[in-house]
Amino acid sequence: MIGRLISDNRRQSVAARGLLRSHKWWLLRRLCQVSVLGLFMLGPLAGIWIARGNFGASRIGGVVTLADPYILLQGLFGGTSPAMPVVTGAIIVALGYLLAGGRAYCGWVCPVNVVTDAAFWLREKTGLTRDRKLDRRTRLAVLVGTLLASAVTGTVAWEFVNPVSLLQRAFITGIGMGWMVILAVFLLDLFVSRRAWCSHLCPVGAFYGVIGRVSVLRVSAARRDACTDCGACFNICPEPHVIVPALKGKGSPLILSGDCQNCGNCIDSCPVDVFHMSGRLGGGRMPATATQGQQG
Repeated sequence: MIGRLISDNRRQSVAARGLLRSHKWWLLRRLCQVSVLGLFMLGPLAGIWIARGNFGASRIGGVVTLADPYILLQGLFGGTSPAMPVVTGAIIVALGYLLAGGRAYCGWVCPVNVVTDAAFWLREKTGLTRDRKLDRRTRLAVLVGTLLASAVTGTVAWEFVNPVSLLQRAFITGIGMGWMVILAVFLLDLFVSRRAWCSHLCPVGAFYGVIGRVSVLRVSAARRDACTDCGACFNICPEPHVIVPALKGKGSPLILSGDCQNCGNCIDSCPVDVFHMSGRLGGGRMPATATQGQQG
């Protein structure tokens, strides 16, 4: 039933807005995810070292050091004294996600998101309805658990099982363990619960969700008065609870929850253009050019 609803909603969007506009943000996200992973793969596979390292810590162009602030935090809990370039790199990344939206990492960078989206797509196509309810706060408990594990073991504990790191290593070395973990995530999302990994269990998403609470770039339900209650946005959104206050509330039309991935799925799926990308400074208002386009 859910799969049929999503398919119907997508068809409505395509009919009203065209194929490209109905997949614009999806295409941009996939291009971004493939490009980021490709930068890391170019070195070991083709000898073109634009980015050295991995998603946790990297050196870009031999000049700029970037580091995952979540991994830095685990290191601090584990008792390490990070080098200043690593601290600076973590600050740069954190500031970037303060602007772009913390969980933009999940929707725009993380390669495992492609795996979970594929599982969601297959659920839709096959009509799988089994959906064991999981508490999305579980990922916060897992986040705390990784920090405690780092403190006890003196290591960056999450990196031993991080699907993102394992996926990158699997591409480079072909090591089977990495593929087994990715397969487990795929099967979890396919057979156990809708969006089980990204929305309920992943501690990385939980960490960036904390940053996302105060980020600048937001999705806005600027034309919420035009909403037809078709449910397209709720059916396709990885975190549908974030839409309600902006779409149905009386306050700001901005989606302010840190759980929002800024993925643009709601923008793609809405046949009447309720949503658009905005920011806190703009108050969620529709740009004048877009408003004129709607009136035209």
